[in-house]
Amino acid sequence: MATLNGYTVVELAGIGPGPMAGMMLADMGARVIVIERFDEGEKRRNLIGMRGKESVVINLKDSQGISTCLALIDRADVLIDPYRPSVCERLGIGPEICLQRNPRLVYGRITGWGQTGPLAHVPGHDLGYLSITGALHAIGEQGSKPQIPLNLIADMGGGGMLLLSGILAALLERQQSGLGQVIDAAMVDGSIYQLLTIYEMIAESNWNPEQRGVNLLDGGAHHYNVYECSDGKYISICALEDKFHQSLMDRLGLDINTLPSHKDPSNWPNLRDQIAKIIKTRPRDEWCEMLEGSNSCVSPVLNLLEAPDHLTNKERCNFSVIDGILQPAPAPRFSRTKSKIRDVGPKLGEHTHSILREFGFDTEKIGELIDTNIVFDSVLSNERNISNDAT
Repeated sequence: MATLNGYTVVELAGIGPGPMAGMMLADMGARVIVIERFDEGEKRRNLIGMRGKESVVINLKDSQGISTCLALIDRADVLIDPYRPSVCERLGIGPEICLQRNPRLVYGRITGWGQTGPLAHVPGHDLGYLSITGALHAIGEQGSKPQIPLNLIADMGGGGMLLLSGILAALLERQQSGLGQVIDAAMVDGSIYQLLTIYEMIAESNWNPEQRGVNLLDGGAHHYNVYECSDGKYISICALEDKFHQSLMDRLGLDINTLPSHKDPSNWPNLRDQIAKIIKTRPRDEWCEMLEGSNSCVSPVLNLLEAPDHLTNKERCNFSVIDGILQPAPAPRFSRTKSKIRDVGPKLGEHTHSILREFGFDTEKIGELIDTNIVFDSVLSNERNISNDAT
């Protein structure tokens, strides 16, 4: 039995962090039903984020579509709302209505700026959310512009993971109270959470918040850095502790007794230059053969297609290939209740008929909803096309 077996999640179609949280819930065994829109068509992008889920297409711009959607939410444990604040309220599926109908519902809302505040209704993306947290300013080399860390920090870590943890916590609390609640998971909030270590270092006067590329973890230190090898590829070094630093220096042929103190940040540029010259003498894989797995804390910097072939990732099965699409394997790992990828993402509207039937709609009503374009079922549509072609 999977960890979340028996839980039903209704997810309103979105992109990025909301679908990631829903995908992880599906990997953990929850039944995740995605309500997709009629205008998804070619714009549908969640090839990986839809895995293990079921697809129902409902026209949420029609009152009958809203009634149909509410019928699914009435029997759900969790609703994932990826829209900007007040969108669901305007549609008629906001928290007040849904919780009145289903008091046990965990209503998970994922936004960039949060449900409240001066920017709550303003559109945005990962980079903008990072900009007001201080995180973006802190990332990059000294004297250069801030560097963009993909969309990992705000979207996925600060958004998807924060929403997931909120949903799981609310489900635990519901076991005691019997009641659901609304989760306001903001990517700005989650990004600030991830700056915990940096703010600790600021409090200890061990971090210069006005500059980047001069601190311990931002590329300023010689023993926590990335170096180019002779073949143009890179290795990372993270020998922060004294014993690991000693090991690194020994393996690089540097006598720590003749070097300037690595405890003094003013010596870091000189030490970086010395290490850079040494690393540039050998190709990446040769350095890794010599140093990876040792106390020197050295790793190859792999590209996205090299990563699945690394021994650690292979032995832990950290990647999966489904229908030819490379994707992350389920995580975290449970000792008893194993997570797994149950199936690939469904076709748009593949489960509309079967789910509506299961949720109490009779065949005549479903046919009426399909004929009036309130819902769409790709299976029935395909069968009708085949029938028409045959005649």
